[in-house]
Amino acid sequence: MTFSDTWDQLQNIDAESFSRIGTAPVAARAALTLIACAAVIAAAAHFIVKPKFVELDGLKQQEMVLRTTFDAEQAKAANRQAYVEQLEEMKKTFNVMLRQLPNKTDIESLLVDLSQTSVASGLEVEFFKPESEISREFYAEYPIRISVTGQYHEFGKFVSGLAALPRIVTLSNIDITDITVRSAEQQDQSSISRVNRGAKKLKMDLVATTYRYIEEGE
Repeated sequence: MTFSDTWDQLQNIDAESFSRIGTAPVAARAALTLIACAAVIAAAAHFIVKPKFVELDGLKQQEMVLRTTFDAEQAKAANRQAYVEQLEEMKKTFNVMLRQLPNKTDIESLLVDLSQTSVASGLEVEFFKPESEISREFYAEYPIRISVTGQYHEFGKFVSGLAALPRIVTLSNIDITDITVRSAEQQDQSSISRVNRGAKKLKMDLVATTYRYIEEGE
């Protein structure tokens, strides 16, 4: 029997032929068996194997994420001692900074220090006005508007004196103007010449801001 004969027989198979499948030619039974096996394999591949591959891809991605997380955590664990030491150092620095923030009772003495520092620097204090306190998250700002006159080197001494104070003081809104000519306009020409030969007189306006720690319960 040729292959074409077998193919013709397969095409002519009907329901009655299946009841006589046991007596069918060997080639027809083999072909049917192969077709049935192929159908089973295809169904298994589609419904069983394919979802497993999709699941495997998801697990591979999850593995990559977990490996990345593991490497990061392992690096942290390896450097834990360094982190602990760094944290302790930060706590010490923070406590030092907190001690530099005055409490309510220290504000008045700090105002005296600011005034004395300006005078000790050789400056003439023209204006000294504490402003309203500004509350922040855990500290409060206490700005002070200051206007002084003097020379450049005296301004330098004043700023250095503020930096040497045991409390934190920041300077902002600094404005320096030359008031030499303005003060000499009412003088005669010879007086102006003497002023020009001397050091210039300057005026500095600024805001000195100090800070205090807001205690719990305020």
